[in-house]
Amino acid sequence: MLHEECGVMGAYDFDGGDVAIDIYHGLYTLQHRGQESCGIVTNDYVKLYTIKNKGLVNEVFTKENLGTLKGKIGVGHVLYGYTGEENDGIQPIVSRYCKGSMTIAMNGTITNYDELRSELEHRGAIFQSSSHAEMVMNMVAVARTQTHSAEEALAATAARLQGSFSIVLMSPKKLIAVRDRYGFKPLSLGKRGNCYFFASETSAFDVIRARTVCDVKPGELVKIDETGVTHYDDNVGKVTPAQCIFEYVYFARPDSYIDGKSVYQARIDIGRELYKACPAEADVVVGVPSSGLHFALGYAYESGIRYADGLVKNSYVGRTFIKGTDEVRREAVSVKLNALRGAIDGKDVVLVDDSIVRGTTSANLIRLMKDGGARKVHMRIASPPFIHSCPYGTDIPDRKYLAAVRMTIDEICADIGADSLGYLPMTAFDRVGLCGRYCDACFTGNYPDAAERKNK
Repeated sequence: MLHEECGVMGAYDFDGGDVAIDIYHGLYTLQHRGQESCGIVTNDYVKLYTIKNKGLVNEVFTKENLGTLKGKIGVGHVLYGYTGEENDGIQPIVSRYCKGSMTIAMNGTITNYDELRSELEHRGAIFQSSSHAEMVMNMVAVARTQTHSAEEALAATAARLQGSFSIVLMSPKKLIAVRDRYGFKPLSLGKRGNCYFFASETSAFDVIRARTVCDVKPGELVKIDETGVTHYDDNVGKVTPAQCIFEYVYFARPDSYIDGKSVYQARIDIGRELYKACPAEADVVVGVPSSGLHFALGYAYESGIRYADGLVKNSYVGRTFIKGTDEVRREAVSVKLNALRGAIDGKDVVLVDDSIVRGTTSANLIRLMKDGGARKVHMRIASPPFIHSCPYGTDIPDRKYLAAVRMTIDEICADIGADSLGYLPMTAFDRVGLCGRYCDACFTGNYPDAAERKNK
């Protein structure tokens, strides 16, 4: 299974109300994007208030400590992978420098991180972690001493960053967001009354009864301060957008809209295309919770085969269930999922999942289904085979570990114990409207910024 990405949240209340509780509920909605750590930092124009730690949102925050987070401006973050020492890498990251304070929350991976960090270190910068957000924060601080405003400093920094990023930055009196010019990572602007929000997914707005105003465009910078909301689009349209296609396949919640497109509808449509490309004769269609469910529905709608809840998910298996070896991964599947015998016993099953990475999880799922009484299991995958790693933050392992690199499809089918195996063809993305402005490098090897990185 893939790791989730990070999630960012920001809030600015023109009426002066405390924003911490809204950020908390937004982060709770974004919890699927990261379960390792989380944090909220707020600002009342006098001081900063910070709570962050390892753990889930409902573990780190309580009614009591949320009440201590005062201020009309705030940022929040959930993290999927932890790389820093102690708590120094947990976001949001706070800095105090000659121009005041700065707080950054970031989703993404800077591909020229080593080069930029080395440059800063040679200028005397000291780092407390390997967090890419900390490096960006140092760059903004340097740029701020050479510019007239925080938004100019962030824009100057963004122009030097390669890779993927959606960043929310809080200065003493401003909330600023910027998205990389390819738009790899999602970011949206929402509003409720006189309060504005930034979030990685629009579902975070729904839970706080806010409406989506717009997506932050690839390359766009948006500033919110006492003068209002200002959009800077000087870098918009300089390159062809390449938003991560896996937001629709795996990462995003089905109730989110990414760049104006419904994740739910995209998954239903992909499921329909999956049946057209890889039909099977079976009694029931079963989706792997949670990301495979709507693909399975689409497959069932198109095929006319009855949909069944054939797997039961244990919702209480969280971040502490470490999955470091194949043996432990097998145990993880058994603890997290169990076959529903009453739905599949004696039946031929189409089992639909979002992807195959190493193949270990798929093999364990098929074993679960057959131990639960399934007569045959036809595995259907709602994405093409993974054959390339991702430099933009999707946690796809080195190519040598990818099942589709090591084996043919027939060999994978035999290895995982399926009775048949079918993948979504690349052309299906075109038919569901996921073409032209999406990054599919993990399937094709066509990296959108390859020439740019090579030239620099």
